[in-house]
Amino acid sequence: MKQLTRAEEQIMQILWKLEKAFVKDILAHLPDPKPAYNTVSTIVRILEKKGFVGYKAYGKTHEYFPLIDKPEYTKKFLRNFVDNYFSNSYKQMVSFFAREENLSISEMEEMQKMIKKEIEYQKQNKK
Repeated sequence: MKQLTRAEEQIMQILWKLEKAFVKDILAHLPDPKPAYNTVSTIVRILEKKGFVGYKAYGKTHEYFPLIDKPEYTKKFLRNFVDNYFSNSYKQMVSFFAREENLSISEMEEMQKMIKKEIEYQKQNKK
């Protein structure tokens, strides 16, 4: 799966939220200062060429919708992120964020509970 630019990802976030939209709808959900209509249209067509977006034609107008769901993209994006920045080590990534983001003790304890819960789940399902 190809990686998205920041502008492409911003458009995809809107499409995931709206589920389907015309360019004018996407434009309405972008923060000020808004880009030109043609800029958004060009980005959507690039997303279409990359296989992220499909459309339904209504004459000359197109209604766009995501072809890839957000959880699928998130999973692949995070794998790529961990591989590129943390040598494919989730342990290094968690350690980095725990140190650099000044996580509170309660946040780290909550993460620990989630990890313990997942360990138990995986142990039970491997039997």
